Amino acid sequence: MASAMAFKCNNLRLTGQGCSADHREKTTMNMLRSGLLALMLPLASSSLAQTDYPIQTNPKSGGEGSVAQSDHNAYSLPQANLAMSERLNFSVGNSFFRNPWVIAPASTDARDGLGPLFNTNSCQGCHIKDGRGHPHEPGEPPVSIFLRLAVLGDPDENAEAIRQHGFIPAPVYGTQLQTAAIPGMEPEADLLLEWKEREEKLADGTVVKLREPVFTIENPRYGPLPEGLLTSPRVAPPMIGLGLLEAIPEEDILAAEDPDDRDGNGISGRANRVWDKATKTSGVLGRFGLKAAEPNVMQQSMGAFAGDMGLTSTLAPHTDCTPEQGCERFPNGGDIEVSDKIANFVGFYASSLAVPERRDMDDMDVQKGAKLFNEAGCAACHTPRYVTGQVNGRPDLSGQEIWPYTDLLLHDMGPGLADNRPEFIANGQEWRTAPLWGVGLAQLINPRAGFLHDSRARTLEEAILWHGGEAQAAKEVYRALDAQQRATLIRFLESL
Repeated sequence: MASAMAFKCNNLRLTGQGCSADHREKTTMNMLRSGLLALMLPLASSSLAQTDYPIQTNPKSGGEGSVAQSDHNAYSLPQANLAMSERLNFSVGNSFFRNPWVIAPASTDARDGLGPLFNTNSCQGCHIKDGRGHPHEPGEPPVSIFLRLAVLGDPDENAEAIRQHGFIPAPVYGTQLQTAAIPGMEPEADLLLEWKEREEKLADGTVVKLREPVFTIENPRYGPLPEGLLTSPRVAPPMIGLGLLEAIPEEDILAAEDPDDRDGNGISGRANRVWDKATKTSGVLGRFGLKAAEPNVMQQSMGAFAGDMGLTSTLAPHTDCTPEQGCERFPNGGDIEVSDKIANFVGFYASSLAVPERRDMDDMDVQKGAKLFNEAGCAACHTPRYVTGQVNGRPDLSGQEIWPYTDLLLHDMGPGLADNRPEFIANGQEWRTAPLWGVGLAQLINPRAGFLHDSRARTLEEAILWHGGEAQAAKEVYRALDAQQRATLIRFLESL
């Protein structure tokens, strides 16, 4: 319980409970201050430095399904190799993903049943143009960012909750804070966001300002917030290439696990093991979500319908509304509000969004940046290349050489990025390696988008400088680079 209270005061300010403090990253390495790194060749000091990571030479990051479009709609296109006979299914799924759901009862009974508690009324409301969400500004509702909730407790007494959720949901308030409600129902609470800034000084004297979010839960409307509340801010990630990530053979992902760091490179990635709702099986490989807590695209999608919009489905027959909140007094959109047919359309759409092709690959700075990325050790977690397996009925996803730049494993990212909230086997400092394909277009798709799990990083450079834990050595290499070298590495990332 003490650790829960420490987290609460470090990361969350709760109205009336006197908690207001910054959570600062404690540097675990002191390479620059010792002068060692500055005296050596910039890349030689990293234990991760290698030259055998592959360099992408084909612009088709998403295999033959990659699309050449690179404008504000670049994330919203179907796989280029998707059969024409499947394009209608993609379009139908898109309509249910994009258009708002409404309060029941309604004449549009195929998409009614919103709420009573929810965060947004459409999938697109979080995934802006199928891309990243963004933090809210003062006076705005928090639409594409929310807080996951949990509490600590006796594992034996809460074994079933932990087995299915990976954590213990908060009493009364459930698994996430819902800041919107239909008429006649009160939102769970208000979520305020402020920013704290600090400076990061690089080896050449350049100063970069970093910002850290401070969330405040105000006006809880269903009783006091539970003691020892754990929270985790989440901003919606991009939707591209999900079907391809699901098609990576499990053995290829597990081959990169090294929980005991036997190779001594400072990287100890491990796979999350989660609950599969369809098969009611524990210990299934997690791939999706910021902590790899979902095993497949369908479960991730139906979980979002239930948690974010208050809509039930066969896979998620219960929303996040708890008995104490009394949602059952309102009309619903049917015993199952997202029918199996609609669920299949949405799942197909989510697994069929294409990855944009890389750009500017012939640019010399981009090529130099790609080598720096590998030599700095970034590719030790952001694994460049895979070949997908065979997917029944989906030749567009099968046997594709892809370049997602992720290992889909959990890594300790240090205290600076910690949420101190467990999720299945993921601890409070672990996050899944984010795929980097398409990242160079993120702020063209949504100009307000940021990076990392809570969008604290306004630039790719800020995102790098927030890395700690297993990524600390690679970050220190970046800090030691001169301005031109840093610019070439960023140019590489912008080409993805």
